Amino acid sequence: MLHVIMDVLASLPAILLVALVASASPGPATLAIATTAMARGAGPAMRLAAGVLTGSLFWSISAAAGLAALALQYGWMIETVRVIGGLYLLWLAFKAARAAWRGGMTQTGIAVDRGAYRRGLLLHLTNPKAYLFFGALYAMILSPETQAGGLAIVVAAVGAQSAVVFLGYAVLFSRAGPRAFYRRAARTIHGVSALAFAGLGFSVLAQRLT
Repeated sequence: MLHVIMDVLASLPAILLVALVASASPGPATLAIATTAMARGAGPAMRLAAGVLTGSLFWSISAAAGLAALALQYGWMIETVRVIGGLYLLWLAFKAARAAWRGGMTQTGIAVDRGAYRRGLLLHLTNPKAYLFFGALYAMILSPETQAGGLAIVVAAVGAQSAVVFLGYAVLFSRAGPRAFYRRAARTIHGVSALAFAGLGFSVLAQRLT
């Protein structure tokens, strides 16, 4: 058992590097966190980031528990999540386009604050590529000898790194410079966000995941 855990630890730097590139790259989650931070500040953005992190941990633990193999047998599960995720991204595109039309976010800070965690959670739970990513990530270390303890170490390490990335985005983009930029370019930022969310949504709906 000890040598299996040592093998997992030896593979951990490579796994964390892959996970870092995936979590820090521009995507629906980071885009939503950055936009919320610039528009509403660190509080709502960190709540949204916490929701994203919760969804990420759900997919991570599910993949580590072997549900990725189950999904390969029941492809309709992934297809259902794919459709829901694509439609949710299109809904976010509509909201961003509406905000761009109005010149920026017009909802009250309280409403955004209360819904931020739920929005982040839904955003990541309806992202089937996140599920497939974790399945592929853990395939790097899975073997018949892999123990639950080894997987738990990787899940915890990846989760901690994701927390730093997502919460870091919330803090970074809530600083004075980015927020001042948002005030000057709110309409453009939301317009670009709408196009990005729409592109991602149509991409998810148009492509069958393999």
